[in-house]
Amino acid sequence: MSPSSSIAGLRRALISVSDKKGVADFAKALSRRGVEIVSTGGTKGEIAKAGVPVVDISELTGFPEMMDGRVKTLHPKVHGGLLAVRDDETHRSSMRIHQIPEIDMVVVNLYPFEKTVAGDADYQTAIENIDIGGPAMIRSAAKNHAYVTVIVDPDDYQPVLDEISEKGEVTPETRKRLAAKAFARTAAYDAAISGWFARVLDYEDMPWRSFSGKLREVLRYGENPHQWAAFYETGNRRNGVQSAEQVQGKSLSYNNLNDTDAAFELVSEFDPDAGPAVAIIKHANPCGVGTGATLLEAYQKALKCDPVSAYGGIVALNGEITRSVAEEIVKVFTEVIIAPGATAKALEVFETKKNLRVLLTGGLADRKANDLMVKSVGGGLLVQTRDNRNVDDCELKTVTKRQPTDQEMADLRLAAKVAKHVKSNTIVYVKDGATVGIGAGQMSRVDSAVIAHRKSLDAARAAGETEALTKGSIVASDAFFPFADGLLAAVEAGATAVIQPGGSIRDDQVIEAADEAGIAMVMTGMRHFRH
Repeated sequence: MSPSSSIAGLRRALISVSDKKGVADFAKALSRRGVEIVSTGGTKGEIAKAGVPVVDISELTGFPEMMDGRVKTLHPKVHGGLLAVRDDETHRSSMRIHQIPEIDMVVVNLYPFEKTVAGDADYQTAIENIDIGGPAMIRSAAKNHAYVTVIVDPDDYQPVLDEISEKGEVTPETRKRLAAKAFARTAAYDAAISGWFARVLDYEDMPWRSFSGKLREVLRYGENPHQWAAFYETGNRRNGVQSAEQVQGKSLSYNNLNDTDAAFELVSEFDPDAGPAVAIIKHANPCGVGTGATLLEAYQKALKCDPVSAYGGIVALNGEITRSVAEEIVKVFTEVIIAPGATAKALEVFETKKNLRVLLTGGLADRKANDLMVKSVGGGLLVQTRDNRNVDDCELKTVTKRQPTDQEMADLRLAAKVAKHVKSNTIVYVKDGATVGIGAGQMSRVDSAVIAHRKSLDAARAAGETEALTKGSIVASDAFFPFADGLLAAVEAGATAVIQPGGSIRDDQVIEAADEAGIAMVMTGMRHFRH
């Protein structure tokens, strides 16, 4: 079992893969260069079928595969062959005494645990798809990368072969990089397993938690040009920026991705069966949200709220884009459009704007998803479940003498959904199924109310109207009014009804102020801070 090799330091390769893409051709290329191939089970069959000489793992270990394949590579002759320090005489002596052959390359990818649990597999099926021998071999080979090459990704087959052809070896620098990738893969694999356990056991406060992702793309830069950035996929199957097909336009930047995600999460609050909805986002905050009988009407109403801020923004729609909608959108410079779908005629319109990015998701995001949100802080991670509830999940309570009209109630519900997606402190004015003023991210809720009113005045002037769009609107607040001043600022702006969570020690004073102003107030009992 010691063939001659034309590759420096590479005489024997152990190949055992779940994803068999390209493995037979890779094994054939190695064998052609004099490398002995050792393999297991289905991988061995795939390689042998291609006419490549292959040694069964049981011939190397002297033991058959057993326990339904659970035990086949967990053997001293495997791990001794991987971990032995070739320049250490005591290690070489042990290898001679125990007849342990050197293994110079390991090609392993793991049981598809992530794919299995993404498909809602039952508990026992998930357990059986936890790979044990694979990670053990990967870690042994990666630790001993001074002598051993480890490959965990089929995309690395050709680069390794190219380097062998060019340099006659897998260089130490490449072995180091492959080892780093291998440890990252096993870490991600274990993170997926521990995360699955946390979900199925409802064990949210596990003492140790791991979070991982697979590199999808290195971005041009982060929020600013001096910051490095990349997009990592977590394996979450929700519809959104990760799963979307980009049908045109250059790569999305860090800020594009962040803003597009915010836009799509917001528009996904609106069930398409209840009617078309459009959200326009700038710097992760909505600058206009509209509903209507058609997507065209919804877009026009969303744009009217703040046409100045919409320039260079992100447009998200909850239905299929038609030609008429596309023609209206391209009248304004737009960075990204994201929607479940678009007609061929709509795509023809978008093609006239070469810098416009268009993403099609195939469906809306599941607003009920209960996955984890992670944010870094100095020295740690803040982790929480997704804010997956909205006003539709609340038992609404009218607390004023005046009841809201049906139209006001419809607008109150819309405003509450939008306010959930605006940076706190938040005030959102809505009238006739569209936002007419949005105040975001202020330290004082009064300031948010005033800013939203002022912007509505600007929008009214742009539309050739004489009074603020907020005249006769309703208003939503993401959290309770601690004092009546924020409410009174909204009343002064023209609001006739308000929706808020309630829960302040001064709720009675705020309700009294609402009654004195003759407006209706609805409480949801649910706060939506967004920092």
